[in-house]
Amino acid sequence: MNRHLFGWLFRHPSLNGHHQCHIHPYSCQFTQLHLDTRLLVFRQNRNYILHHQLKKNWSKRCYHQDTRKHKALQKYMEDLSKEYQMLDQHLQHLSVDEGDRKSLNRRHAELAPLASIYQEIREAEQTVEELDSMCASLIKQDEKQLHELALEERQTISQKINMLYNELFQILVPKEKYDKNDVILEVTSGRTTGGDICQQFTREVFDMYQNYSSFKHWKFELLNYTPADYGGLHHASARISGDDVYKHLKYEGGIHRVQRIPEVGLSSRMQRIHTGTMSVIVLPQPDEVDVKVNPKDLRIDTFRAKGAGGQHVNTTDSAVRLVHVPTGLVVECQQERSQIKNKEIALRVLRARLYQQIIEKDKCQQQSARKLQVGTRAQSERIRTYNFTQDRVTDHRIAYETRDIKEFLCGEKCLDQLIQKLLHSADEEAITEFLDETLKSLK
Repeated sequence: MNRHLFGWLFRHPSLNGHHQCHIHPYSCQFTQLHLDTRLLVFRQNRNYILHHQLKKNWSKRCYHQDTRKHKALQKYMEDLSKEYQMLDQHLQHLSVDEGDRKSLNRRHAELAPLASIYQEIREAEQTVEELDSMCASLIKQDEKQLHELALEERQTISQKINMLYNELFQILVPKEKYDKNDVILEVTSGRTTGGDICQQFTREVFDMYQNYSSFKHWKFELLNYTPADYGGLHHASARISGDDVYKHLKYEGGIHRVQRIPEVGLSSRMQRIHTGTMSVIVLPQPDEVDVKVNPKDLRIDTFRAKGAGGQHVNTTDSAVRLVHVPTGLVVECQQERSQIKNKEIALRVLRARLYQQIIEKDKCQQQSARKLQVGTRAQSERIRTYNFTQDRVTDHRIAYETRDIKEFLCGEKCLDQLIQKLLHSADEEAITEFLDETLKSLK
């Protein structure tokens, strides 16, 4: 080991944060333990100013290269930190009114995680600045061993900073009030020229979501299933319940397009590619207390079920159609043999659709300027294309492509990776809006 390695450290007290120690510069008995001890000193020494380094590192990780937004975030966090410190001082005074103390405690608890994370970020950024200064000096002195250790330390701290920023963003991003709800998922085949590829594709997509529910350990309850000829599917719906179901599935609603060569018929022999569509609707499932349906507002019709299902299909009026007179919403169910059960299922779906109207009304009233990169979730949007001839799935909202359609339609890791990217993209856009609003407040 270089005999001057530690001699260099002790000649630069401003970097190691300790007084110079009397170690003979020509001693060769330095061990790795001494190196680790000195690096520990660098981790603990945080005495420099944050401003320049914070902007530099933030610009590397930020979602949009906009210096004004970086300053907006820094200004916002500095203000929150000051507010948190002031609240801390006020709460230590015994003279604070009991009513005021409750509100101050509430605000103090809200700011505590933000202030804590931001403080960690500041300290870590200061350490990075120290290490940068140290590395510059080490390069001049040609101290390669310690330079490599310092770079390793810097990488470790940088990873920690990234994690801290992610935590900070998760707190700052506005939470969707319906994310924890269960959902009603509906699939409907579109129309296409030249065959049954839409019905076949609709069945594949519905099976994909059923497999994804199993992959996420959710409960998948079939509500309605109307099969088509040759193994396809006209329409189906299911209730999916579990942890954060709506959060994961809310961006799956929309038009899904398929491009493939039919398996049978003239087009299959001529290798002609057909294009078809199917739609997915994802409705957050309300609790009973969220949506109340007045029985006087319902018109209930019964009729004989159609399709496969046994002798009861042609002999009993088990199918139920509910019409919600005030809104004109119509829901049918013929899945069960019992008319009572079909009515219960239809009423559940009706509540979900009414709940969706409430959600859309709330969003309109808020007049949010937020336009997520993943789209508005309008059902008329083409959100994804499944190209079987090129073995490619493309999500048009985030320009994401993946290969191996069969693996994707299994509804496991490949689908989950795309959903996670959609959620991340939505968080990015939310942060961008948040910074824009903060910047406006600074003007």
